Amino acid sequence: MTSDKLLLGQATDYPQRYAPGVLFPIARRQGREALGLGEGALPFTGVDIWTHYEVSWLDARGKPRVAVAEIRVPASSPSLIESKSLKLYFNSLNFERFGEAAAFTRLVEADLSAAAGAPVTMALQPASAEGEGFAGLPGDCLDELEIACEAFEVEPGLLRADPGRVVTETLHTHLLRSRCPVTHQPDWASVMIAYSGPALDREGLLAYLVSYRNQSDFHEQCVERIFLDIQSRCRPASLTVYARYTRRGGLDINPFRSTESDGPPAARQRRQ
Repeated sequence: MTSDKLLLGQATDYPQRYAPGVLFPIARRQGREALGLGEGALPFTGVDIWTHYEVSWLDARGKPRVAVAEIRVPASSPSLIESKSLKLYFNSLNFERFGEAAAFTRLVEADLSAAAGAPVTMALQPASAEGEGFAGLPGDCLDELEIACEAFEVEPGLLRADPGRVVTETLHTHLLRSRCPVTHQPDWASVMIAYSGPALDREGLLAYLVSYRNQSDFHEQCVERIFLDIQSRCRPASLTVYARYTRRGGLDINPFRSTESDGPPAARQRRQ
């Protein structure tokens, strides 16, 4: 795959009619091979949670309907879906008529599943829903730690753990920044680390996460890199990494990777 095949960073026309062909799959193996992950079993389970704030279609009488969609793509899917192509696809549905919202959902789920190569689900929420609000990430926030940051390219050597002190804890920070590998625009996120095992050095963990500031990777690959670095260097018995990225073009992407079976917490952030 070369960047000239991607829609990101290129001038494109927005389709006016249903166009599932604009969906652009990106093979996950391309990013995972760089992390040393082969074709075998993954060391985590997980899901990529997309929130789409600009979903609209027409009802049977031509009246517009709008909603907020939560889309879940399993981490085990062969492909992720390039974000601009997803936006173009949803815009291609703006003038399509559906007798009921469920028909809209079924079509979208079928098209996204075909692109990802695995079952993708979508849940619609009313755009006017009350009480959704914001939630903070669980655990202790690292952001007020007094540290000197010198590394702005990923530096796993900053990660340290104390084998003499075993803990179960959840930590988070709002200081994660990485860059889109295609457009080089900054991507901003809050990230949660939950683990059981040798106690992580908190200052080192924060400095490590700050070192992503100039890293060029898709959201999903950043989270998988964080997971694998902590797992290999600190040897936790259990580990979860969950990032909530801010939205761009009406979409936010929130990758979740874990050794545990529990799903991610509901934690829409204020910046989202």
